Amino acid sequence: MESFLYQATIYLAAAVIAVPIAARLGLGSVLGYLAAGVLIGPVLGLVGAETAELQHVAEFGVVMMLFLIGLELEPRTLWGMREKLVGLGGLQIVVTTLALTGAAYLLGTTWMQALAIGLALSLSSTAIVLQTLNEKGLMQTQGGRSAFSVLLTQDIAVIPILALLPLLAAPTLIKINADGSITRTLPDTAHGDHAAHGAHGDHGAGLSLVDGLPGWGVTLVTFAAIAFIVLAGIYLTRPIFRFIHAARLREMYTALALAIVVGISLLMTLVGLSPALGAFLAGVVLANSEFRHELESDLEPFKGLLLGLFFITVGAGINFNLFFDNPLDVIGLALLVTVIKGLVLFGLGLLFGLRRRRLWLFTLSLAQAGEFGFVLVAFSRQQEVLTNALADQLLLIIALSMMITPLLFIAYDLLSKWLGEPGGAAAAEPDEIDTSGPVIIAGIGRFGQIVNRLVQASGFATVVLDHDMETIQLMRRFGFRGFLGDPTRPEILKAAGLDKASVLVAAMDEPAKVTKLVAIARRQRPDLHIIARAHDRHHVYELYQAGANDIVREMFDSSLRAGRYVLENIGLTEFEAAEAEKTFYAHDRMTVRELAEVWDPNTPASQNPAYINRAKELHKDLETALMTLTDELNKERA
Repeated sequence: MESFLYQATIYLAAAVIAVPIAARLGLGSVLGYLAAGVLIGPVLGLVGAETAELQHVAEFGVVMMLFLIGLELEPRTLWGMREKLVGLGGLQIVVTTLALTGAAYLLGTTWMQALAIGLALSLSSTAIVLQTLNEKGLMQTQGGRSAFSVLLTQDIAVIPILALLPLLAAPTLIKINADGSITRTLPDTAHGDHAAHGAHGDHGAGLSLVDGLPGWGVTLVTFAAIAFIVLAGIYLTRPIFRFIHAARLREMYTALALAIVVGISLLMTLVGLSPALGAFLAGVVLANSEFRHELESDLEPFKGLLLGLFFITVGAGINFNLFFDNPLDVIGLALLVTVIKGLVLFGLGLLFGLRRRRLWLFTLSLAQAGEFGFVLVAFSRQQEVLTNALADQLLLIIALSMMITPLLFIAYDLLSKWLGEPGGAAAAEPDEIDTSGPVIIAGIGRFGQIVNRLVQASGFATVVLDHDMETIQLMRRFGFRGFLGDPTRPEILKAAGLDKASVLVAAMDEPAKVTKLVAIARRQRPDLHIIARAHDRHHVYELYQAGANDIVREMFDSSLRAGRYVLENIGLTEFEAAEAEKTFYAHDRMTVRELAEVWDPNTPASQNPAYINRAKELHKDLETALMTLTDELNKERA
């Protein structure tokens, strides 16, 4: 018991110290966990042989990660991204794997080992890249979205790769020598006994649903297990969640979420498939479920801790003696992997229409190896595809390539400046708008956000545009989706669905841009209903002439309400003050229309006799209307 508590204290303390430091330095949590493992393992020697056993438990975090990835992938979303997923993402994996496999084979590995190495190194770091893209405000740029598509494809590809790696295992490792002779050697691995039981240890205590069955029987049982997962996700989850809800115990939701993932993993293991495959499939099935967010919130802490523990064990198990024996070789191989991946990404980016800094962002952000490489290398060692020495060297290469990722983003910033295009968020190109709605809201500041919240809360879809990246990012933190782009650009309006929209709300802070937007939208859509935010009365006249249907002065309604409160506190009843407010409001709307007819934008109002005379007449009409209202209210009171 004391030994367990000691180990738990060491692992948790290392994570608590190293991960926040790494996050503050902009290195990401994954590198923080790796650094924590290196610190307590090779550097201080606080942990030892138990690391390998702990790693088998921590690998369950990968299963949870794939389940949560599946939850995010609605079939409709996958279909909308099909071109980039299958085209750009699929080509990246295939071409990069072939290139790295060829390089590994030329360096002296067998073809089976070379293919395993190529598959493991073809994947990039989802955790580091997505976090950095979000921090730099580049996630919604064309280069950022292309990188996200490739990362998503890689995450999905982990499943077939896990299924393929056991097929590369052989009783002996065969190597063709330079003179044409063949050398056969037994794998140098300490995990031979463990490998016989699969990727995740001796799950099920030797139980199997397919042992002794003929080939057609194994296939039938396997498909039956997959069909059970799909049907259970569709038909059983809803009544089970309702049953759990009746208990009104928060911890039961967590228990159910864990039971779903653990049970699916066990079923997949019993039929000889990867638990990750079943977890991912279940996640996709439940992606449209109303319980999706509940499952995500319950499993996210476990996934994060188990993955963190996995990365710590990887860091603790890195053979630094190997690095110090051949530091130049390891660094050179890490740079070789980065260069090969970068060349492939650069070529694919050109092929798919990326140019200039968008192309460099796509290339440099994905040129490293990723955290799934650790999983695949560990799995390949367990399956006796890779020797211990080769696996240790690969772990070093992956860790080093991930650690240079911040340098790759610095290189991107320098290239952007050299190209005359600042690479930060402020200079990010417009987003790709992939949604539509009946209402377009241009400007999401203190005025537009209230309009957007009211419309969305009423059940209507909106397309929000704003040219300020910080404003868009702030929106996203609170769960509201928006797109970066200048609403006064006709191509941005067209991409936002102006041709099919019913209402346009011009709510930007700059009066000149609001007027320009109204004029552009009116020319393109004479039948569109345009609601515009006005800075003052003169701006109202400009918007009226530009073609706005409804014009709202940003201070008018709040000032009118304040005036009503004044009336309520100097003798009028709430009803009388409200009636006075209504009378003033109706008269002011009529006044604005009347004055707009005689207003001349080229002549100051104080020097326009027609404007001044009409304003005086309308003011007298207002006094008359309010006096009439007062008399009528007094008569009713009497």
